[in-house]
Amino acid sequence: MSAATYIQYIEDFLAYIQLERRYSVHTITAYRKDLSQFFTFIEGTYGAIPLGAIQHAHVRSWMAADLKDEQQVTSRTINRKISALKSFFKHALRQKLVSNSPMLKVIPPKINKRLPLFVEEEGMEKLEQNGTLTEPIFNNDFNGATQQLALDIFYQTGIRLSELIELKVRNIDLSNRYVKVLGKGRKERIIPVSENLLAHIEKYLARKAAELAEYDDEILLVNDKGKKLYPKYVYRAVKAALSKVTTIERKSPHILRHTFATHLTNNGADLNAVKELLGHSSLASTQVYTHNTVARLKEIHSKAHPKA
Repeated sequence: MSAATYIQYIEDFLAYIQLERRYSVHTITAYRKDLSQFFTFIEGTYGAIPLGAIQHAHVRSWMAADLKDEQQVTSRTINRKISALKSFFKHALRQKLVSNSPMLKVIPPKINKRLPLFVEEEGMEKLEQNGTLTEPIFNNDFNGATQQLALDIFYQTGIRLSELIELKVRNIDLSNRYVKVLGKGRKERIIPVSENLLAHIEKYLARKAAELAEYDDEILLVNDKGKKLYPKYVYRAVKAALSKVTTIERKSPHILRHTFATHLTNNGADLNAVKELLGHSSLASTQVYTHNTVARLKEIHSKAHPKA
């Protein structure tokens, strides 16, 4: 087997998770790096051995070498690398490229889960109002309109970055007040939306038709060239806007997803309903937001209970 064959296996797998499983660009980039590092190690240490000849011992030696080379590597990074290899060999097993997976006995390290950061409701109110007349958050041009609607959709729906970029006009039901989202694993979910957001979307569509000579009419959000947004553009827009309303360290589209879920739970939403809205496959993924509810309950208790 040649090194080129390893590369082909990697690219076939990445094409699968992108097209069939709808993994994000960020995840695909990370997986490509992780898999390339693994197979570079295998080839350099053991030669270009057949895929089916790779055993648990090979994986363990790679992990040991990787940890030695990267002293500052976190448990979260290790878990991502393990996840990449597990997914790769699971796919290889389905394709009958291997008879068993060398990842079966690999146990990922436990992660101390970080509490999710979120923007306070006052900050989100400032975003909705676009700051002040003298200090607006968004520019008055078409790109500013796109950015403002993007943040509004993030906060009011909790969708992922990849889901926002791919959001189709036809999947917005104005009469029944919901958006249809195609998420991870091509799972479809329905998210109810407010009349306020629908009005914002209608205003944006009218402006797009009036100001742009040509544009992608299937995609909801486009730039001033009429093209679909790319992830870095959205990241920069979110970071710039959040910098004006919050002091939290991390400012990204995912923070707005945390904010959506946190505000729902803090205001009494059922956790199972939040799970469905977020598109989580397991309730365990959603339970991380309950810590904020506990803080809210303590606040209510201290104000309402005579012995508090």
